[in-house]
Amino acid sequence: MSINKELMKNGLWDNNPAIVQLLGLCPLLAVSATVTNALGLGLATTAVLIGSNLIVSLVRQWVPSEVRIPVFVMIIAALVTCVQLLMNAFTYGLYQSLGIFIPLIVTNCIIIGRAESFASKNEPIPAVVDGLWMGLGLTSTLVVLGAIREILGNGTLFDGADRLLGDWAASLRIEVFSFDSNFLLAMLPPGAFIGVGFIIALKNVIDKKREQKAAGAEAKPEIERARVTSAN
Repeated sequence: MSINKELMKNGLWDNNPAIVQLLGLCPLLAVSATVTNALGLGLATTAVLIGSNLIVSLVRQWVPSEVRIPVFVMIIAALVTCVQLLMNAFTYGLYQSLGIFIPLIVTNCIIIGRAESFASKNEPIPAVVDGLWMGLGLTSTLVVLGAIREILGNGTLFDGADRLLGDWAASLRIEVFSFDSNFLLAMLPPGAFIGVGFIIALKNVIDKKREQKAAGAEAKPEIERARVTSAN
């Protein structure tokens, strides 16, 4: 398996930062009430992950090991500031909706963890690929959780998409069903905890089924075919 495929499988499934490593749970639970908020924070975190992994990989040889963590945090903080200013300029509605959780990307354990465990030990291209797939792994979990919570809580999907993609995206809003009162539990952090638990359980069931299937395929005996010829 090539390094790119291995990093993709690692980030999206085998070592998903949200549902395997259980990192970055604070924003995962707080802002995933809608798909729009989840996608916005996921893309912002992915951009910071890619940028920080690239810069850390480029400067790794010149950073003394004694001060590497403060240097990594400074790099991440600078990138988060850039992302925050860009969101303030181009997606102001989403910027207001996410609020404090944009600057809190600096403290996200996923970013500092990948900088320390992977980017500081590898070349720039693998480091960028690792940041991309780890970020997309987090984003995919955020979007799935956001979709579940938004459908159960509001009966809608892609509500407020115009805050992320512009005025044209208002037409993307889908009303799955309507009810008189919202399902409040799905919109609150306890509902997010329950949703994450179900997603983790589903992943474990799928992994178990795959392991059983692989074990069964390996244990299946090979049947030797005997050729019988008749003597004339």
